[in-house]
Amino acid sequence: MKTKKREVLSIIKGEGTVVRNTGSSYVVRLDSGEEVPCRVKGNFRIKGIRTTNPVAVGDRVTVMESADDADYITAISPRRNYIIRRASNLSKESHILASNLDCAALVATLRDPQTPTTFIDRFLATAEAYSVPAMLILNKTDLWDDDDRELGGLVANLYRSIGYPVHEVSAHTGDGVPELLEVLRGKTTLLAGNSGVGKSSLINALVPGADLKTGKISDIHHTGMHTTTFSEMISIPGGGDIIDIPGVKGFGTIDFQPDEVSHFFPEIFRTASGCRYSDCKHTGEPGCAVVPAVEQSLISQSRYASYLSILEELNDPTKYRKPF
Repeated sequence: MKTKKREVLSIIKGEGTVVRNTGSSYVVRLDSGEEVPCRVKGNFRIKGIRTTNPVAVGDRVTVMESADDADYITAISPRRNYIIRRASNLSKESHILASNLDCAALVATLRDPQTPTTFIDRFLATAEAYSVPAMLILNKTDLWDDDDRELGGLVANLYRSIGYPVHEVSAHTGDGVPELLEVLRGKTTLLAGNSGVGKSSLINALVPGADLKTGKISDIHHTGMHTTTFSEMISIPGGGDIIDIPGVKGFGTIDFQPDEVSHFFPEIFRTASGCRYSDCKHTGEPGCAVVPAVEQSLISQSRYASYLSILEELNDPTKYRKPF
């Protein structure tokens, strides 16, 4: 009877950073500067890893060469941080978007398409939960009319008042792009957003030569189509990297506990110090300081609605499947 030949991994090729993830294979930039295509060792996928992608862009990994000259990722160094969301089709699985980040930036738009505030807030809450500094980028300012400019100012002021940097840019005209580039330079930044917000166009404006494919917006649904099909790290001229990921339709939170959700909304967390009870859920309990702050517009109604939507999701995990 023939026995299956066992693959031998005998030569350590080096350590490096994962710079591309196509789902079935990876590209690792070794510390020597060489970029090598890699696969994941078979049993590596089942060692207690509860994510749909055991290896993410940004991971520091060890690469070994096998007897047949193929390269394999055999170990991942401890992650400094990461951004994670509930996988789109598997309610018990999660998906790591990127790891070892200096910043997580969400690209949002007021029109064509309009980014829901709940989507923004879920992204920011996840960044808070996993200790990743976050910022908001409002793109397509060239499409704004007077009403949009007023709304854009309100949105920017809201998130700045909470403590998040907000940048207003137009990838089409270049307005605000040089200033944003200076902020990103020297950092490893995840650039995320729902489809159609102009993320690929923005990267093309930030990194000449990136030449990412861009798509059109549906005239009927005012939504975008996926043009980025895999995750990739793109070097910024002068230093730093942008991690580009496929557009995200929904942002289901993962591993949140009901009593800690308020910690991920800085303004709610600050106000909660005035609640009568330390286990207050801020949904109408006696002596709650948060609900009166919402009623007095000291806390945004939209932010509070986002907070409640996450609590609702924790009580009914299927809620994440619905569009936010």
